Amino acid sequence: MIVNSPRFDLVVVGAGIVGLAHAYQAARAGRKVLVCERSPRAMGASVRNFGMIWPSGQAQGFVQEIALRSRDHWLQVAKGAGLWHNPCGSLHLAYADDEMQVLEEFVQFGASQLDVRLLSRDEIAARYGAVKLDGLRGGLFSSEDVCVDPRQSISEIPAYLQREFGVEFRFNTAVIGWDAGVAKTSRGDVSASHLLVCGGDDFQTLFPETFDSSGLIRCKLQMMRSQPQGADSQLDVMLAGGLTLGHYASFEACPSLPALKQRFARDLPDYKRWGIHVMASQHGTGEITIGDSHEYFNLDSPVPPFDRDEVDSLILDYLNTFLNVPDLKIAQRWQGVYAKHPEKTFFVAHPAEGATVVGGVGGAGMTLSFGLAEKIIKELN
Repeated sequence: MIVNSPRFDLVVVGAGIVGLAHAYQAARAGRKVLVCERSPRAMGASVRNFGMIWPSGQAQGFVQEIALRSRDHWLQVAKGAGLWHNPCGSLHLAYADDEMQVLEEFVQFGASQLDVRLLSRDEIAARYGAVKLDGLRGGLFSSEDVCVDPRQSISEIPAYLQREFGVEFRFNTAVIGWDAGVAKTSRGDVSASHLLVCGGDDFQTLFPETFDSSGLIRCKLQMMRSQPQGADSQLDVMLAGGLTLGHYASFEACPSLPALKQRFARDLPDYKRWGIHVMASQHGTGEITIGDSHEYFNLDSPVPPFDRDEVDSLILDYLNTFLNVPDLKIAQRWQGVYAKHPEKTFFVAHPAEGATVVGGVGGAGMTLSFGLAEKIIKELN
């Protein structure tokens, strides 16, 4: 039986950032949209991250274009919804000659779509008091990267979409089936032209056979957040240490990167073992978000719910090599789990008539969400 009778053009499953972005793009295109979220509020990977909109870390070409489009939409949404956001850019720091060489090569080979420039030690010292100067060779500043507060964003974007675009939300409502024009939910059936599944790492509820053959894996990460910092401990930029050069696809164009990765593996084996690279972002509350690690699991392997003290200690030890914040105290620790594909930037499938699955964006969900959604919604049209 069809309940709540208005027919929707699109039912979006999941109110994390990927689902919200698709609801936004569909509503902007004139579609009548319903978002169903099984929880009182999305509390998965979309709120357990740095809040970094990070085009500078994405692979050159198509993916970086999506990231830059996503950034533009983020700025519009943040302004419209009254969200705290800071277009402060990012700063990759180099404390070794081989790290600095990769940054120099990036400007030459990998930054054609970006506004980036190298900064000297003295320039960094003059601008960013929270950066440690001992051993600093220089850094790479990327102006397009933007910081948002993921907790505020995921909490407040739904009201903005409802107010500005008429998007309807039903929280505490799971979508448990799809039958060509009918979304079966835990609170009754809903008539719709299309179903769009943005369920994060939920691979069991809808179209499990599609996920079984998708090649997707799960990634568990550990992160921390400091107590609010005072006016004398403001970062004024998002920071990344040398290890990050081996993590993001944008640096793959740098000829000396393989040698740098070999040094990291030789000299920092525990960091390689736990997939650690270290970054820091600061939100309007003054808290500093710190992370992170990466442990990978196949879909048939359970993700342990227990954090490792060793991993947190390694992260903080490395952070201490470049961040100068006296008496930094950790107020919160958590783990996140997201889905990613080992080879693809994102995963899209059409498992049934009128149904599309979008996911597998890995740790780039905040960065790619609005740009990817723009692409998917255009294709659905």
